Amino acid sequence: MRLTLTVNGEQRDIEGVAGTESLLYVLRQRLGLHGAKNACEQGQCGSCSVHLDGVLVCACLVPAPQAHGRSVETVEGLAGGDGPHPVQEAFLACGAVQCGFCTPGMLKATEDLLRRCPDPGEAEIKDALAGNLCRCTGYRHILEAVRLAAARTRALEPRP
Repeated sequence: MRLTLTVNGEQRDIEGVAGTESLLYVLRQRLGLHGAKNACEQGQCGSCSVHLDGVLVCACLVPAPQAHGRSVETVEGLAGGDGPHPVQEAFLACGAVQCGFCTPGMLKATEDLLRRCPDPGEAEIKDALAGNLCRCTGYRHILEAVRLAAARTRALEPRP
């Protein structure tokens, strides 16, 4: 089947997609976007997190045909032309990247949280990251990075 979707603002047409392929497989294998990681394939680790029409999903659980005609935002689309996104800068500043395997999912989950809640409390941060597993188990730096990203994002917002 032919799959048409918008990935990070660019329309992409992919031929020969099998109905059994996941969105994660299409992103990684057909489009060469390796930011979303392939780990558990059960939606339990969050390493494949992407936004699908603005909703954070595990790409491993989304059948590729369900993405037809929709918009996908991956971690590759997070940074703009002006440099890293504030969330990416905060993760670097706090040393929250560790081995890096969970980092794309953590970045997308943090971006999602800050879209919904620009001034999250500790419980909201932990709840937002609950679906993302860090195998290095170094959550302290990740939590610091989310708090820093929130502060920096709020500072960039125009004031009334």
